[in-house]
Amino acid sequence: MTKAKKKHLIYNLVIFALVIGAYVLLQNMIAAKTITRSLKGQLIPICAWIIMAVSLNLVIGFSGELSLGHAGFMSVGAYTGAVISGWLLNAFAMENTGLRLAIAILAAGLIAGIIGLLIGIPVLRLRGDYLAIVTLAFGEIIRNLVNVLYIGTANGKLYFSFLSKDLPADVTILVDGAKGAVKIKPISTFTAGFILVMITLIVVLNLVNSRTGRAIQATRDNRIAAESMGISVTRHKMIAFVTGAVLAGMAGALYGLNASTVIPTQFTFNQSINVLVFVVLGGLGNVLGSIISATFLTILPELLREFADYRMLVYAVVLILVMIFTNNPVIRSVFMRMFSPVRRLFRGRESQQGGEAA
Repeated sequence: MTKAKKKHLIYNLVIFALVIGAYVLLQNMIAAKTITRSLKGQLIPICAWIIMAVSLNLVIGFSGELSLGHAGFMSVGAYTGAVISGWLLNAFAMENTGLRLAIAILAAGLIAGIIGLLIGIPVLRLRGDYLAIVTLAFGEIIRNLVNVLYIGTANGKLYFSFLSKDLPADVTILVDGAKGAVKIKPISTFTAGFILVMITLIVVLNLVNSRTGRAIQATRDNRIAAESMGISVTRHKMIAFVTGAVLAGMAGALYGLNASTVIPTQFTFNQSINVLVFVVLGGLGNVLGSIISATFLTILPELLREFADYRMLVYAVVLILVMIFTNNPVIRSVFMRMFSPVRRLFRGRESQQGGEAA
């Protein structure tokens, strides 16, 4: 095994060990009823924001393209998940919440991926900040469309309209314009969120460490050199962008099906910036950093709720301090020393295997 492969293996093992360990710890706390009600209510949103941060890091950190409309894909997933779940319940009386949640999440990822593909086909052929501009516009367009969108179900069919009066009289409203997706029966669970986080990590880490992932990073580092080596820049950037859109849509379904109502104002431009902050503070191309920053910055506003007058001030100061520390070479060297015993363990095993082979 080469040194680079060893490094990637150790990094991946640390990520999976931390995520699984956190899940087991929290489940034990829930069973023992030692977890606060506030933190318990934050568990599913934390899972959703982790998925959002990791998927956006794939686009920005590994592909090198700036996307400012990631909340738009999340909103597509949230509304798709709510509509599919409500339709399955009303039209087919599907009471199995696990199956309904799985179908809703898959449908949300599919629709978000198709929209991501349609956006990426013309834009990713261009250079510069066109993707940032287009995705920013996409997020605002989606939010304004949903404000005037009405979706209902009747007799096993789905009805779409931009005027509520055009829907049949006996229709069950699922999306009610500016009121958002209504009458949602919350079915998301922390276990489902954990499974979706694990799926996201498996997809992203395997993609990044694959031949395709190395080609994606090559297009980020030097587009001209990548093209000269026969790498299709547009194709590989498209893979990263559509994968990120699919994962964001699935996170949206998980997030939306955790509430009784989903409104358009939950997916504004500010939410896209929040996810971008998670990625930047965690480090571009650093999946573990995205997980930690998304978790910490989701919990932080709730921890500061008692200090309402100074809440945003403290939040801003914390962001600045985290930015300073994560870009400090001394701090990085400390973290590298922390993981040095793990690296020595792997080296010892390899030398022992080499001696046995000799």
